[in-house]
Amino acid sequence: MQRLLSQIGRSQRLAVLNLIKRTADGLTVRDMADRLKMSYMGVKQIGIDLERDGYLDTFRRNRGVGRPEHIYRLTNKARDLFPQADNALALSLLEQARKLYGPSAAEKILFLHFQEKAKNYAEKIRGDTPGERAKWLVRLRDSEGCMADFASEPTLRIVERHHPMEALFAVLPKAAEMERDMFQQILGTTVRRQQTGEGGSYECIYFVG
Repeated sequence: MQRLLSQIGRSQRLAVLNLIKRTADGLTVRDMADRLKMSYMGVKQIGIDLERDGYLDTFRRNRGVGRPEHIYRLTNKARDLFPQADNALALSLLEQARKLYGPSAAEKILFLHFQEKAKNYAEKIRGDTPGERAKWLVRLRDSEGCMADFASEPTLRIVERHHPMEALFAVLPKAAEMERDMFQQILGTTVRRQQTGEGGSYECIYFVG
């Protein structure tokens, strides 16, 4: 991680990568310059440098009229810049638990993990409505590295564009269901989980209510 960060260099480059990570479809240079309040040419040069170093790639998006837009998006190499849990260790421990205590041991351990996490969240979250509580949850999830955002239109939802346990969830889908159930417990309403993409294009939407 430290080696990769040293390759990235200036904080402006990290700002560009973080901004793109929070988007589902990538961004143009103009989009990034406007949102980061930086010069167009400054952002363009950062994009060129990051693409050269393998952290960004580009594609052209047809707008229907005029010239296609030049869109930047993250590569798989860039995913290593964002916090990851030690998924390999977690998977190994869960597998050993299965061998020692039977096939349901891993799920029981994960259930206890999410119950404890729900308890910790509940101590910090405020609000009387699912929407108010969802805003608090987004703040906590974002601080954990989930790149979380809150949206209320057209429907109430929590959007996350990174998950430190993504690799573990891919092997143990039941864990993702347990996390959704934890959201329901905390928010006091039904929650539907929808995940698309992986790595640099990962996006998970929790529809609330």
